[in-house]
Formats: sequence, structure tokens, C-alpha cells
Amino acid sequence: MTVTIGRRELLAALGGAAAAWPFVARAQQPERMRRIGVLMYPARDDPEGQARIAAFLDSLEQLGWTDGRNVRIDIRWPAGFGADRVRQDASELVAAAPDVILATGNTTTAPLQQLTRTVPIVFVVTADPVSYGYVASMARPGGNTTGFSFIEFGIAGKWLELLKQIAPGVTRVAVLREIPIGLGQLGAIQAVAPSFGVELFPIDVSSPDQIERAVSEFARGSNAGLIVTAGGVVIVHRKLFIALAARHRLPTVYWNRMYVADGGLISYGPDTIDQYRRAAAYVDRILKGAKPAELPVQAPTRYDLAINLKTARALGLEVSPTLLAIANEVIE
Repeated sequence: MTVTIGRRELLAALGGAAAAWPFVARAQQPERMRRIGVLMYPARDDPEGQARIAAFLDSLEQLGWTDGRNVRIDIRWPAGFGADRVRQDASELVAAAPDVILATGNTTTAPLQQLTRTVPIVFVVTADPVSYGYVASMARPGGNTTGFSFIEFGIAGKWLELLKQIAPGVTRVAVLREIPIGLGQLGAIQAVAPSFGVELFPIDVSSPDQIERAVSEFARGSNAGLIVTAGGVVIVHRKLFIALAARHRLPTVYWNRMYVADGGLISYGPDTIDQYRRAAAYVDRILKGAKPAELPVQAPTRYDLAINLKTARALGLEVSPTLLAIANEVIE
């Protein structure tokens, strides 16, 4: 049987189909590619840096974000190239108008904030964000920046306590500090120094030659030890600190386990790799519409104590069973 459709019915049918076309086309459009900028510390060839970015990318993927599929991630590694390179990379990341930027430490958070008050910034491994003006408060950051603080200055007093536990004979302690971040940490150490009967010798971290001269001069005295405080530049020079401590036989406490893994004696501080995992969740929430001002700054949830027994033996130190029992990691 042949069915005849009149001109009017045909136009009506075509009109209805045509009206549906825009909706079909919109439904078939691919998801918009999102953009994430990352300003990393330490350097690209540093195993610590690779571990940090791997933790961040793995966590992002678990949350549904894959580089090259639905997100484009631009990673910059300015560590070791000076402050001008940090500012240049920060400027280029902001100019690309990403949806969010991940910043590592005070070294990168400060220049990013100077460049933009609109692009969302999530910081990690950053000290005292309220005092430095990155956020209005921990609970209510305000503005375009939030993230994960990595240290409370009071923990620096614990470093001196650990140094005295592992090397009771130490009475002179050099404190290697990066300006300005090291000032608060030094202050916390100074507050407890009298109770431990030690004299402190602050050493500003600048060029490798200056560091080597200052530590070598300090080491001429007896009963000496070191505390290496936290900071971006301090990470870059960590192999030098470890080498100087070994050469001059100086018991040394560090702020992070990466130093102990590289041959340092003992460390106590937050799990920085975990902060990158947690930061991925904040980036995910921002990509889905959350505002940094509404996401509270989070403090570390875990502090790790690491001890290198090989280094202790080389220094002639006997680590007490009590200290070993509370260590999270013991390197033989």
C-alpha cells in the first residue's frame, strides 16, 4: 500500500525534526577541556618532586581527571633557577587562564598571589598562610586561595628535643634557616633552647659557598649539632647539608624524611606527599564549581619520625630503644 504525504505534512515533519537538531548537537558536543597549572618545587629531576607530582596526578585520575582526555595540565619546575624564573613561570601560568593552579610552598604561592586575585590557587607545603597574607583565616580563607599548611612553627621546638635525645652531648646548635620563612621556626627553637641548655647559632641559607663556609666555621667548636629548618631553597640544597653534616660529624635534625632517605640522621615533620593527594580533592571540587574562599585551609594530619641507623653508627651515636619504638621509618 502506498502512503501519500501532502506538502503541508512533509514540511511540518521536517520542521519538527529540524527543531530537535540543535538539542542533539548540543548533547553530542565533547566535554570542555579544563586547565590546571602546576608550579612545582623541588626540581624536575629530584625524586622527591617526582613522588609529589605522581601522588597529585594519581589522585586526580581516581577522581576522574586524566591529562589529555578531559584536563590539560601545565607543570612548571623553576626550582634551582632563581626567583626570576619562579616569577616568569608563575606569570606564564596565570596568563594561560587556567581553571585552577596548584602552588608548592611559600616560594611559589607568594608570586602567584601577586599576579592574580581571581584565578583559584590551591597551595601545598606552605607555612603560616595567615601571617603571610595568603588567606584571611584558616577556617574562612576568603579570596582566591586556599590549601594545605605544612608546618606549625611550634614543631621546631620538637627538633631541638630530638637532637638532644639522639645526641645528648650537644650544647651548640647551628640553625640553618631560609629568610623569611625560617624566622618563625628559629623563634620557636629559641623559646625552648634554655630548657635544653644549648647555645644557638643562626645561619642564613643563601649560596652553596656561603653555607659551606658558615657550617665549616661553626663545626670547629666542640659539642656541635645542626637543625635544618623548612623552606624551598633548603630543599634544593639538601644534599649539601647532608654532606656537610657527614664531613664534620655533626648530628643533624631535618624537617622532612626526604633528608633521611638521602643519608641524613633524623627527621620529624608532616607527610608532604600526602598533601599532594589531598590537594587533588580540592582541585576536583574547584573544577566542579567550589570557591577557594569556601574551602578551609587544612593543617597536616600526620607527622612522621624517620631515623637513619647507618648514619647514626657512622657518627658513633646509639639510638635509644624508646626513640626507635616511636619512629615511623627506620633506615638500616
